[in-house]
Amino acid sequence: MRKIILLLLVICANTLMAQTTQDKAAILKVLENQRQGWNKGDMENYMQGYWKSDSLLFVGKNGPTYGWQKTLDNYKKGYPDKSAMGFLTFGIKKVEFLAKDKAFVLGSWNLKREKDEPKGYFTLLLRKIGGEWKVVVDHSS
Repeated sequence: MRKIILLLLVICANTLMAQTTQDKAAILKVLENQRQGWNKGDMENYMQGYWKSDSLLFVGKNGPTYGWQKTLDNYKKGYPDKSAMGFLTFGIKKVEFLAKDKAFVLGSWNLKREKDEPKGYFTLLLRKIGGEWKVVVDHSS
């Protein structure tokens, strides 16, 4: 009986790990797609990584913003053209699964522009919605 229980635990653990590996790769792909969209100067493409909902929460230096459209509008205001957007890189420090459909990401961001090089950190909460990972909370500083 113990051998059967142990075997079932091993099978379940392997299945969970395989899913986590696939999901981690999918999350990293979302972030890479965002980075590429940003570096092309395509803000709408960048925003595809976010949950297109009025419940999306973005927290930055000006405090919380709710909603996908409002977040897009704020990005466009702060980064009106490609030169203002610069060249974005991420440094992913941690991807941790909180549940099968929720993940936490900690990372750094760096913008290289002609006259400056702002940088900071971000924490993200992602949810798997309709089979796709989307950022539902972004706190960037």
